[in-house]
Amino acid sequence: MTNQGDGYAELLRRAGLEVVGDGRDEDVVPPSAAWRPVAAFDAAPAVAVREDRPDLVAEVNAQWHRLATEHGVIGGDGAFLVHAAAGAGRGRGPRRWTRVRLTGRWDLAGVLADRPGRPEFITVSVDGVALLGATSEEYETWLVAVDGVKERLAEGALSEAQETSDQCEAAWAAFLRQPRPPERLREAWIDGLQYNRAAPDEVLIRLLGTATHLLWRKPPAAVVDAAVNHPDRKVRARAAESPAELTSEQWTRLVLNEPGGARRVLLAELAADRGAELTDAGYERLATSPDPHDRASAARFPGLPERLLTALAADPDPRVRSAAAPHAWPHLAPRVRDGLLADPDGSVRTAALFRHYEDHPMPRSVYDGLPHGDHAAQTYCLDQELAEQLSVHPDPSRRRALAANPHLTRELVAVLAGDPDDDVRLAVSVRPELTEEQRASIRVDIDPHLMRRELPWIAALHDDPEAMRRCATSSHLLLRSGAARARRLPPDVVELLARDEDRVVRLFLAESCDDAPAELLLEVWRWWSGSFTYPDRPRGHPNFPRRSLLRHAADPDPRMRQLALDDPESTAELVERFSRDSHQDVRHRAATDPRLSPASAVRLLDDPRDSVRHAAARHPRLPARTLIRLLRDTATAGAAVTNPALPVPVMLHMLGLAATGATQDGSPPGSGPIG
Repeated sequence: MTNQGDGYAELLRRAGLEVVGDGRDEDVVPPSAAWRPVAAFDAAPAVAVREDRPDLVAEVNAQWHRLATEHGVIGGDGAFLVHAAAGAGRGRGPRRWTRVRLTGRWDLAGVLADRPGRPEFITVSVDGVALLGATSEEYETWLVAVDGVKERLAEGALSEAQETSDQCEAAWAAFLRQPRPPERLREAWIDGLQYNRAAPDEVLIRLLGTATHLLWRKPPAAVVDAAVNHPDRKVRARAAESPAELTSEQWTRLVLNEPGGARRVLLAELAADRGAELTDAGYERLATSPDPHDRASAARFPGLPERLLTALAADPDPRVRSAAAPHAWPHLAPRVRDGLLADPDGSVRTAALFRHYEDHPMPRSVYDGLPHGDHAAQTYCLDQELAEQLSVHPDPSRRRALAANPHLTRELVAVLAGDPDDDVRLAVSVRPELTEEQRASIRVDIDPHLMRRELPWIAALHDDPEAMRRCATSSHLLLRSGAARARRLPPDVVELLARDEDRVVRLFLAESCDDAPAELLLEVWRWWSGSFTYPDRPRGHPNFPRRSLLRHAADPDPRMRQLALDDPESTAELVERFSRDSHQDVRHRAATDPRLSPASAVRLLDDPRDSVRHAAARHPRLPARTLIRLLRDTATAGAAVTNPALPVPVMLHMLGLAATGATQDGSPPGSGPIG
């Protein structure tokens, strides 16, 4: 398998090449870098075959095989790496090498070519040391041999990194005068700019209409405010859905500036579901709106003043009463509750009935009429006879739901604690009212590798030190896991959880708790690289050790080795050393270090691994000419445009090209050289 597409695989097969290996990335320079010394203006052929030869194809094949053997391109097992541009169709070949061997009947010059004898391909030894390329010149086919590929590229990087301030300014001025680039390139620029940490508010605000992920990056307050006021309703919707913490004033504007109708209701419901607050004036306006949909959505806000909430429970529109009844119930007088239970509208009666049965036993006759039996079994106060019947229900999912019901008697809890179903017993074992002795007596078997969902009742007690002590000393794995999720914990609880036998408990402590000790964080770092929820931990934790890390500079574990650069006493020389490390993670860490030299940043653009190349493309010390080269290539533009050294006038130029079109010379009106 080549993982390069069926068309390319067929091309290699027709050329007489057998694909070998597992299709993974090879640990050699990428094809884009390998082509450069072959196609360079000063490249000299080892062999040049004239186009007018009658045996052109056979001669090119013979000369390629001779040179490939002499220079060690073909390994002892017959394997080598190939990348074909000609004959590969649209896109001019894949972005990866393919490991191959010659079969009995092979023809590279005839097949890996736009026409027989005019090939365009490169071949490299599997160790990346020897390179042999075939290119078609005006009247000849050249075979260019390059030994010491890495050394040649490193020399080129050193030369490319030599840039004066005048050259830098001239390069950017020329970039601003370039003709209008292709649409794909402009799209890559606009999409990437939203991830540029150095982009000012002016740029980010102009991106709001096109950059769909910008608001998920928690941008500056001015950008969030601009999104709330944006004329595009899609942008306003993204502001409501994003993790940005909107103020009550911003939420009020977002909801009430919507013209009304379904979109306003959706925004209001989204805000209410997120526990957002409106201003007092906002609550008043929404709850007294002439539109019943507005009034119904107002009832869902947790912070709606009691006087408005109770008024909505008596609203003349049944849709509003139905929405308000569940939330207003605790504040209503008995006679008002009775009125809702007897309301002429069925939806109002149903809403009131459900709240009524949260503290009044639900009979079998009502339960049987409900569409969702599991929800009712888990939530409502049930008639004792009904609860007993459900405790032996043939469907284990119904018994699992019942096991979480907060209204069960101790006798029924004991019955379910001995249930034959593992999940039923597990649901019973995490009930909050159980003593530790009762909990330990329930037979549960928890797979330590399965995802663990947080228990809401434990989360509600995170600020209670005694409750956390009880959970941390429990024999139950889920209680200890829940305690470890607390943001702050007493020292003795932290110490206990940091020594827990279960490593996920230790992981939760390292991720969630601001009091996690340095030793634990270092231990977790060895085997955990971060999650979506906590991408910066454990290494980004405030207690993560920063000193005495140089001792790890020679650690055989690359995860520990890279930590040496976090030590305040680490040097630029160590950064340079790590930029040549054998492991990609260590090279990646070096590529993100601001002390990395411009020459090494350029050199790492040719690293075998995508992650290292992308990190190097974002390095602030890249020469302007190099950064511009990356910006002009759709394969690298997305990473290059996030480089913090990208001048603001260039960012604005890119936005201008996308939004208004180019002037005759390709630049937007008002653009000019960078001052």
